[in-house]
Amino acid sequence: MSETVESLLLEYLRRLDRRVDALSDSLRETRAGLSGVVQVLAAHDAHMLRVETRLVAIEKRLDLHDPAIPG
Repeated sequence: MSETVESLLLEYLRRLDRRVDALSDSLRETRAGLSGVVQVLAAHDAHMLRVETRLVAIEKRLDLHDPAIPG
């Protein structure tokens, strides 16, 4: 292989390596951000469950019920 072709090939591989590194960094950041979103959603879900539990208790105390909802 000639020196010129080898040099061009090495430069191409270096560029490719930099792009792969950039994609890897971007994916890592995306995963970290998504993890934060999942934690927030889990907290909201837990909060909504507590609110629903309290609402059911209040409805029972006030003897309220929706005929459209079984139970």
